[in-house]
Amino acid sequence: MENSAEIIRDISGIVKIDSSESEPVSGAPFGRGARSALNYFLALAQSMGFETHDIDGYAGEVVFGEGEEFAVLVHLDVVPAGGGWTHDPFGGEVDSAMRRIWGRGTMDDKGPAIIVLYALKALKDGGFVPKRKIKIIAGCNEESGWGCIEYYKKHAHLPEEGISPDADFPVIYAEKGILQLKLKFAAEGNFTVRGGERPNMVCDLCTAVKDGEKKIFRGKSAHGSTPEQGVNAIEPALEFLGLNYVKELLFDNGFGLCNLCDETGKLTFSPNVIEGGKGVIHVTADVRYPATMSRQTVLDALNKKSVEYEILHEQAPLYIDKNGKLVQTLCSVYNEVTGRNCSPVAIGGGTYARALKNGAAFGPEEAGEESTIHQPDEYITFDKIEKCYEIYKLALVRLTS
Repeated sequence: MENSAEIIRDISGIVKIDSSESEPVSGAPFGRGARSALNYFLALAQSMGFETHDIDGYAGEVVFGEGEEFAVLVHLDVVPAGGGWTHDPFGGEVDSAMRRIWGRGTMDDKGPAIIVLYALKALKDGGFVPKRKIKIIAGCNEESGWGCIEYYKKHAHLPEEGISPDADFPVIYAEKGILQLKLKFAAEGNFTVRGGERPNMVCDLCTAVKDGEKKIFRGKSAHGSTPEQGVNAIEPALEFLGLNYVKELLFDNGFGLCNLCDETGKLTFSPNVIEGGKGVIHVTADVRYPATMSRQTVLDALNKKSVEYEILHEQAPLYIDKNGKLVQTLCSVYNEVTGRNCSPVAIGGGTYARALKNGAAFGPEEAGEESTIHQPDEYITFDKIEKCYEIYKLALVRLTS
């Protein structure tokens, strides 16, 4: 593969930047880290000879070609590192023996962003002239609110069709709806409790104090859309505090929602952030509901239990024609490069694809492989880089020729 050393170098380089959301400053609406990652990405694209635009630090775009627009939506922000790492989460460590790069963002989503950029460079350098204007749009707030995309839509032009290399292969035709809810519970007793870093990360550390006794509970982080892959530290903390009613509602399907299912999968309910004391507890839960369901089904279940809640963030489901040209082209590209015979799938994760009128998430994860997204010791392998490079390069040709 051409440019392999350069791709590895630049994935490592951008991973060294902690681009998790921090306090906004002038020119950096999501913090200095996200701003630095955007600067890195746009400078790299400029060095390749691409036209670039900085959308006021909220997002950036790399433009190639003319005609009807086609988007590749990536994000440069990351979730916080969390605990449990055996490698520096922002070290960008290149492990030649294991043929991988370690660090937060290697798979979600800095690695794929760099790979797509290099795939487009190879096409440009090879003389490819697309019949569509390809726009790689890099957001800086995907993990905590999508303010980047909302700003971009107001200050630039978002294409109607495109892909987001921020999920799974062979191609995603449907994504569950998302509700992030802040729930309020009354709770008697002399206690304090605090745990969790982000609504879309399973809580891996929770501290609880009851009648002067302090305990620290540790779990395992995972993506909020796949809470079964993690171990939530909030549950044993609630047991320690004797808050069984709250525990039953949050972890024992007390709302009666977790058996709801359609072709896009079962509803997941993941309480990921908790803070409480002085008679009240606030819990932020990440809910992913089946794509053919209504959000009101979730809210009705909460109302039935008379639980106070606030909607912090929501995204409607994505559901596009699995037999349409976009999905079928992407699926055939994946199968052609890999020699497999896979069919389009649905996921619980939420990607930028749902910002488009006709959008599909496309890689980088594959069925059967270990996922470290939103977990300690996130990594991308050299083999994954090479495979994604060939897939994305061919997909861009097929969809823009």
